[in-house]
Amino acid sequence: MTTERPLRADARRNRERVMLAARDAFSANGEKATLDDIARRAGVGPGTLYRHFPDRETLLEAVYRDEISALCARGEALAAREDPSEALAEWLRMQFDYIKARRGVGIAVKQMLGTDSPTMIDCKTMMRVAVGDLLRRAQEAGAIRKEVEPDDVLRLVHGVVMSTEHSPESADRLLGFVLDGLRPPR
Repeated sequence: MTTERPLRADARRNRERVMLAARDAFSANGEKATLDDIARRAGVGPGTLYRHFPDRETLLEAVYRDEISALCARGEALAAREDPSEALAEWLRMQFDYIKARRGVGIAVKQMLGTDSPTMIDCKTMMRVAVGDLLRRAQEAGAIRKEVEPDDVLRLVHGVVMSTEHSPESADRLLGFVLDGLRPPR
């Protein structure tokens, strides 16, 4: 059994710089982002980039997985400190903002890796677990309809993002309608 040695401090910094530059490049240019551009943005040479990420797909997978993990971790933090209904609403706004801001990353992932790639499947699972935990707490508090399922919520938020791409000023209002629709009838 082999164990990976921890990265030296300079190597860890370079990896982080590459990841940040890749997020920006994939968000701005989607699947058209080049590794040379990413290395340039990160202030590293191509060899440094390739030592950490042997190809575009590996880099894209790392960026996407890292972003989804961070979004899910924010959901866990909200669940630990917020009113269940407010925690769910806040996390849905975070998810909405993420999809809007990182649309290029999501498009690149789907085009380069496919929707059935292990990375996409893992990230969808992480999202379902995150929203499922928040949803369950809100349902137990009586704030959300019992029949609502995690996939319902994820699809609704994604639908609002897609429908407001050209009219972002209506996004908050439509997300409010979604949240109102998730509540039990009075």
